[in-house]
Amino acid sequence: MLSDKEQLRDISSIGLKTVIGELPPASSGSALAASVCKKITGRLTSAIAKQEDVSVQLEALDIMADMLCRQGGLLVNFHPSILSCLLPQLTSPRLAVRKRTIIALGHLVMSCGNLVFVDLIEHLLSELSRNESMSTTRTYIQCIAAISRQAGHRIGEYLEKIIPLVVKFCSVDDDELREYCIQAFESFVRRCPKEVYPHVPTVISICLKYLTYDPNYNYDDEDEDENAMDADGVDEDYQGSDDEYSDDDDMSWKVRRAAAKCLDAVVSTRHEMLPEFYRTVSPALIARFKEREENVKADVFHAYLSLLKQTRPAQSWLCDPDAMEQGETPLTMLQSQVSMIVKALHKQMKEKSVKTRQCCFNMLTELVNVLPGALTQHIPVLIPGIIFSLNDKSSSSNLKIDALSCLYVILCNHQPQVFHPHVQAIVPPVVACVGDPFYKITSEALLVTQQLVKVIRPLDQTDVFDASPYISDLFACTIKRLKAADIDQEVKERAISCMGQIICNLGDSLGADLPGTLHIFLERLKNEITRLTTVKALTLIAGSQLKINLRPILGEAVPILASFLRKNQRALKLGTLAALDILVKNYSDSVTPAMIDAVLAELAMLEFFQALVATGTASLGYMDLLRMLTGPVYAQSAALTHKQSYYSIAKCVAALTRACPKEGPAVVGQFIQDVKNSRSTDSIRLLALLSLGEVGHHVDLSGQPELKTVILDAFCSASEEVKSAASYALGSISVGNLPEYLPFVLQEISGQPKRQYLLLHSLKEIISSASVAGLKPYVENVWALLLKHCECTEEGTRNVVAECLGKLTLIDPETLLPRLKGYLLSGSSYARSSVVTAVKFTISDHPQTIDPLLKNCIGDFLKTLEDPDLNVRRVALVTFNSAAHNKPSLIRDLLDTVLPHLYNETKVRKDLIREVEMGPFKHTVDDGLDIRKAAFECMYTLLDSCLDRLDIFEFLNHVEDGLKDHYDIKMLTFLMLARLSSLCPSAVLQRLDRLVEPLRATCTTKVKANSVKQEFEKQDELKRSAMRAVVALLTIPEAEKSPLMSEFQSQISSNPELAAIFDSIQRDSSSANMESMDTT
Repeated sequence: MLSDKEQLRDISSIGLKTVIGELPPASSGSALAASVCKKITGRLTSAIAKQEDVSVQLEALDIMADMLCRQGGLLVNFHPSILSCLLPQLTSPRLAVRKRTIIALGHLVMSCGNLVFVDLIEHLLSELSRNESMSTTRTYIQCIAAISRQAGHRIGEYLEKIIPLVVKFCSVDDDELREYCIQAFESFVRRCPKEVYPHVPTVISICLKYLTYDPNYNYDDEDEDENAMDADGVDEDYQGSDDEYSDDDDMSWKVRRAAAKCLDAVVSTRHEMLPEFYRTVSPALIARFKEREENVKADVFHAYLSLLKQTRPAQSWLCDPDAMEQGETPLTMLQSQVSMIVKALHKQMKEKSVKTRQCCFNMLTELVNVLPGALTQHIPVLIPGIIFSLNDKSSSSNLKIDALSCLYVILCNHQPQVFHPHVQAIVPPVVACVGDPFYKITSEALLVTQQLVKVIRPLDQTDVFDASPYISDLFACTIKRLKAADIDQEVKERAISCMGQIICNLGDSLGADLPGTLHIFLERLKNEITRLTTVKALTLIAGSQLKINLRPILGEAVPILASFLRKNQRALKLGTLAALDILVKNYSDSVTPAMIDAVLAELAMLEFFQALVATGTASLGYMDLLRMLTGPVYAQSAALTHKQSYYSIAKCVAALTRACPKEGPAVVGQFIQDVKNSRSTDSIRLLALLSLGEVGHHVDLSGQPELKTVILDAFCSASEEVKSAASYALGSISVGNLPEYLPFVLQEISGQPKRQYLLLHSLKEIISSASVAGLKPYVENVWALLLKHCECTEEGTRNVVAECLGKLTLIDPETLLPRLKGYLLSGSSYARSSVVTAVKFTISDHPQTIDPLLKNCIGDFLKTLEDPDLNVRRVALVTFNSAAHNKPSLIRDLLDTVLPHLYNETKVRKDLIREVEMGPFKHTVDDGLDIRKAAFECMYTLLDSCLDRLDIFEFLNHVEDGLKDHYDIKMLTFLMLARLSSLCPSAVLQRLDRLVEPLRATCTTKVKANSVKQEFEKQDELKRSAMRAVVALLTIPEAEKSPLMSEFQSQISSNPELAAIFDSIQRDSSSANMESMDTT
């Protein structure tokens, strides 16, 4: 390679590169790799240091970079000498040499020790301070940016020194230097989120300044006269559009591009500054949509897209009702800028450039997703722009697909009337796209057509719009796709859905075409691939207000549907149940017993049975249906496989009995006898009790004298199932007649300590189900009784009491919530824990009258996180978790005080670990495990509901500890890691090396050979879970660049067992992504 002959040099350098590329990875511990690297490193450094022949130097730098990237860890001893040979090259007269040196240094910092790293940074800082020549200063800034990109977590602590220097160089009049400075800011923002925080306002103001930096071009006259180019002093022979204007020496576009990309980075990484972005960044970006350089324009659009994505109200805290009252939320600020956005986009939508138009469609799509209905006022301006791209011969397929999907989202999220003036213009190009030979365009166009059908004839509004001129075109293009057999799967499904919508909304205008089309549906129902989509389409048609005539296909369709209830596919079962339900309701006159037998063999559904009885069909009367329902329980000696079945049958029995009140008393009497009869099996007793409960809930059963004693006797049954059914029945029957039964239940609770637990469950059922007005008179008595039991030593009983107290508080919160608060001062830790648990049951995920009162005092209940009693602290965490999950607005403002206590509970405490002797064995028990688990569960919930209020780095410290904790907690923290990888990838990336180690430890742990089977299963589950976290981490761009991560990856691939787990999870996650796209 060092010879004088060029050919030899080329061949040998290719040879060396190949050798290094083929070496086994560092992690495999191969001696071969180590010895090869050691042999050639010294030679390479001297070849780089000799600045005789540039081409040799470049090849050597290339190979060195390659080696550091792949085998950096093996060269630790050489790192100092590599550094000292690379640094002088940064001032090489040849820019290509400098560039490759920077790449090599980037790979070096990923694996070098701290001393080498400090040397490098100190060198760069001192050279930058000297600022000898512009040319070298540019190189040093580029080098710092490269180091930050490769090893952001290491450079963070030097930012205080680096950033002022970079800021200073921004004001030097040198466009290349400015571009590199802004690129350096971008890498700091993405790689060192924590350390860059204080400097973000400075970075934003620099970016905003340079976003509009275009010294050689005058935008002012644009609006008045777009062709007044001559006045700007451009050459007289200039012809063509702005796009072709490109002054060779004008590098200012690179500065603007860097500024747009840097703003993109800021917007994507700092959720908490959204309001600020809408005040300053948003208007500046909108004003730059007119940018003349296409590449820059695309980056400006991308930055704005990132801003919209951060604003998506999917983050529950953005649509927090309390925040809404404070006036300016990101959403309201965006709303006020919509007309500016549309004005800026409108011009761009008819640009020649395909890329620009695609950007416009992506912007509009995201805007409507964030703010449904936002474009109501602007539809007349935008529709021509969309149609322009659909009709334009020069449009690429992707542009058409983007235009269609944009139109779809707009149609879905606005009122139909808005589009009526434009239907005439929209239909022809959409119909043309349905007929397009490219299946992806057809597929998008069918979605749009389906939505258009809803727009031209909205069934929920008596609209005067005349749809008739468009029906035949829409029908013709869809039926052509529906009939085609040799067509893409997605097109098949969408053609079915689209035709379903056409029949549902326009079926009364199809005349003779209707029966033939329905028969095609019947064919599609028989095909496994299209059956689910067809079931949904039939459900839609059967529910149409137009009363579409489905009779021609019912005889064949219903038995096919019934057979789907046996299939092992949940979505198909649920879809089929919905279809059958609506068919029986709306087409009862055409339903024959033969059809129904097929269905009844498979299912139990409430309204379905009520509808059936009402049809009055012979052989489907009350007793017939009752026998069909209860037959299986009476006939079998063994219990039904699913416990849930008994509850479902009982609910159906009650539904039937309500539909036929005359039959009621006899059946209730029969059920009472079934419970009393000593020969009844437990299954029969169970069904009879549940059915009594369900019927008694709606019908007053106080006329049955034996009922109370029969149920109380069942409390003594040997079967736990029967006992709990009896307690449920007593509660449910009480709801049907409170004055008769509630005092009786209260008296029994006081008088029967043995049955207390079951009776309290009955009371819980009463409080949960009875009407507020009915319960009001009894509140004081019930409250007094519950208080007696809230110090019970039995935790199960305390929990039921707490649930009753909480649900009772909802009836009269003004009086009862302050009382609950008073008991926090109780001397009994049991009482305190009951009260805190009671609060959990007052929180639900929908608005309630108690909310404002709760918000004022939940802080007092959460102070129990500092309670001396371990159990009280644990239930406080459970209550906090419930609030964070169901109603984050209650606790968002308390996080600053709560989080330190929460994090405190995640620590393993030695004083809670004790040894228990079990015969000859010693067994350690950790009494702190439950509370740690509760704390980690809260952390997991906060990620979803309060991400913007967390210091992610502090949070990650505790996640990191959890990764080394007990089995249950590891499982939780693995889940958290996966969530964090998608929510805040840049922060996770900074900590990656510390997170990988515990994951690796889990995956490489061996279970002792003589362990029990559960140990092996547990370890397998842990490995799978850890692997899921690894797969999630690898979705972060650049995660595999971490030496530890890449080493772990090669370890996985060289271990067959781990490799198999890894592959199966990767497959699952990619198919899950596909599914989630289908369902959204």
